Amino acid sequence: MLPPFAPLSYVDFNNDEPRTKMLAALDKVKGELGKTYPLWIDGQPVSPGETFQSTSPAAPARVVGTVAMANADIADQAVRAAADAFQDWSRVDPDARARILIKAAAIMKRQVYEFSAWMCYETSKSWLEAYADTCEAIDFLDFYGREMMRLKGAHEVTPFPGEENEVRYMPLGVGVVIPPWNFPLAICCGMATAALVTGNTVCLKPASTSPVIAAKLVECLHEAGLPKNVLNFVPGPGGTVGDAMVCHPQTRFVSFTGSREVGIGIFEKTAKVQPGQVWLKRTVLEMGGKDCIVVDETANIEEAAQGAVAAAFGFQGQKCSACSRLIAHKDVYSELLDQVVARTRELTIGDTVTSDNYFMGAVIDQNAHNKINEYIQIGQGEGKMVLGGGKTPTQGYFVAPTIIEGVKPNARIAQEEIFGPVLAVIPCNDFDEGLEIANGTEYGLTGALFSNDRLRLERARHEFHVGNLYFNRKCTGALVDVQPFGGFNMSGTDSKAGGRDYLPLFMQAKSITEKL
Repeated sequence: MLPPFAPLSYVDFNNDEPRTKMLAALDKVKGELGKTYPLWIDGQPVSPGETFQSTSPAAPARVVGTVAMANADIADQAVRAAADAFQDWSRVDPDARARILIKAAAIMKRQVYEFSAWMCYETSKSWLEAYADTCEAIDFLDFYGREMMRLKGAHEVTPFPGEENEVRYMPLGVGVVIPPWNFPLAICCGMATAALVTGNTVCLKPASTSPVIAAKLVECLHEAGLPKNVLNFVPGPGGTVGDAMVCHPQTRFVSFTGSREVGIGIFEKTAKVQPGQVWLKRTVLEMGGKDCIVVDETANIEEAAQGAVAAAFGFQGQKCSACSRLIAHKDVYSELLDQVVARTRELTIGDTVTSDNYFMGAVIDQNAHNKINEYIQIGQGEGKMVLGGGKTPTQGYFVAPTIIEGVKPNARIAQEEIFGPVLAVIPCNDFDEGLEIANGTEYGLTGALFSNDRLRLERARHEFHVGNLYFNRKCTGALVDVQPFGGFNMSGTDSKAGGRDYLPLFMQAKSITEKL
């Protein structure tokens, strides 16, 4: 019997043992940089000739790996191969599928520092952010495996005389999984394995800025015993490879995490019934946010400042849950702002593959660097920059943490997702106005309220319109099956990844009756 699920705990890299293990893993991964990774199509490694390089954001000349690149024709082959494999994989006992995930979790747990080190190189995550990412991937594997065991078989219905009745969950078919680069292991792993453990076959198109980590996940699943023909690994451009698979008539569902614009495009494409398609495609979409922390005049200001800094600048603000708006009551605004600025000044920034264990690394690529700096320029016309433009390494795509105060609720930097280390600080006159500002965007992913007023906390439970709401703590850091994750409005379909409602999104219910 398996023990009950429990999320993994994080290590403290100030302690000698985890620090030593992380440095050893970074050194080991350094010796493996530059390798070539093939596609996986119909159970076979494929190297079509065209490749692309994945490089380190903190040192763009450093090649993490060379990855085979698919095209539209290969994408078509992948979907057709997945459709063929579905016939056998869908009939595999759910317990057997679940055990593959649980075995993969055990393998990943033994290699937790190595997986983390790969993320330091490929996405410039800090040690702790990378370790937490790996732990979340392990948690997804362990949890979804147990969930499939719970959901298997016949489900109870109301008895009816003279009949045997039951409901069973059945897999859908071929799924296209398109994960993001910002949680390149955890979200990629959670999306792909949720679809696989429920009996579907998968075409995985990883983010082009983090394909090596996705390839390492595929290797781990193969080692755990996953049949190689049920997961097709199809890196390539979204506009060709992604669209070809999303629009393919044999695709049954699309699972996507990424930007609002791409998510809406996928939603539109899947709504169109293709020639030969005999179903309506299902979409599972998570599309980002414009998240905030609200601080009222009763709050513990020190705790609020600590939470805001961690949520705004952890992983360079490149989280869909990141705090990009800090909304503060006028009576505590100045004190809170001073503490936030002081704490942010202490943050370290640099190449996270060194021994220095920096809090912040580089942003993901040149395009992100340009976009974030454009928003900083816009922000300086919409408020007062009280921190920013600090010294950063000369190599790489580094952006210093930036705080702009006195921002209007309808300003661009208070409405548009920046996806970088930029915090807009907004004053409010009272709790009602603060709540109105919090809800005043098209997104609804995460939010937090720091308050010691019980009635306000209770009001926020009903009126603060986000999918993940936190009281007196930061708005980032959701744990699997502790805080199921997904948002409202333009944040997506509120899929609640890591929750008990998630796996049924990849299945369909069949009601069966036999007359006695």
